[in-house]
Amino acid sequence: MSKNGGVSTSTSTRKSRPAIRLDAVCAAAIAVARDALTEFTDVDNVGSHIATRAEAERVVTHMFEAYEPGYRGWYWSVTVMRAPRAKQVSVAEIALLPGSESLLPPEWLPWSERLRPGDLGVGDVLPTDVDDERLVPTYVLSDDPAVAEVEYELGLGRARVMSRTGRQQTAKRWWESDAGPHAAVARVAPANCGTCGFFLPLAGSMGGAFGACGNVMAPDDGKVVAVEHGCGAHSEALPAAGVVPDAIDEPDEPEGGPHEARP
Repeated sequence: MSKNGGVSTSTSTRKSRPAIRLDAVCAAAIAVARDALTEFTDVDNVGSHIATRAEAERVVTHMFEAYEPGYRGWYWSVTVMRAPRAKQVSVAEIALLPGSESLLPPEWLPWSERLRPGDLGVGDVLPTDVDDERLVPTYVLSDDPAVAEVEYELGLGRARVMSRTGRQQTAKRWWESDAGPHAAVARVAPANCGTCGFFLPLAGSMGGAFGACGNVMAPDDGKVVAVEHGCGAHSEALPAAGVVPDAIDEPDEPEGGPHEARP
């Protein structure tokens, strides 16, 4: 079926199956299959007969072009069968199936895999899996000194903290983000954040690579930035030596000084 979804018009059986003899009585029951279809759907939705396929002994599938709105490239499949030595066939199954050129929806994914950063809105709740590899119970021995302080809270503090895997994933994501060292603003900065007076290092093992920006004039104020990030609002971005800002012209004072009473 070249014009309606790529259904083969060959009456031969599928290559993956042993040869099955096409039952002559079932193969000739095209009218029976079409009549069954017109009881199932509107007659205008059924097109020409396009193929016949042997499914098993005395079991044959007839295929018809489908004109069902919204199902371009699909085809009707009607399977008929008969008992041994019987001359009458029965309709076993009717289906609307996609062809090779059909428009199909993307593969289904659970909602937890469809979510992307930024999808969470006000009032939304995103449950965390019990076995999330990014988290470990606080009583599990940690290699992060900052975590060690809460390792034995046993319910008095946080139930879980970030695992080594969670911290590594976070560090990679932050490093490769617009707050990392490869951002355009960082490449032309006078110096990196690690030497800035407004840089507030994080506690624990992440502190060697990341911190928060505390400069209200910086584009990343209040955000986590990499030590090697940077911007033009660096605390040591001072005027070059010998460069004096232009003076602001002030109005001339009246004779006798600014405090002299006017007539």
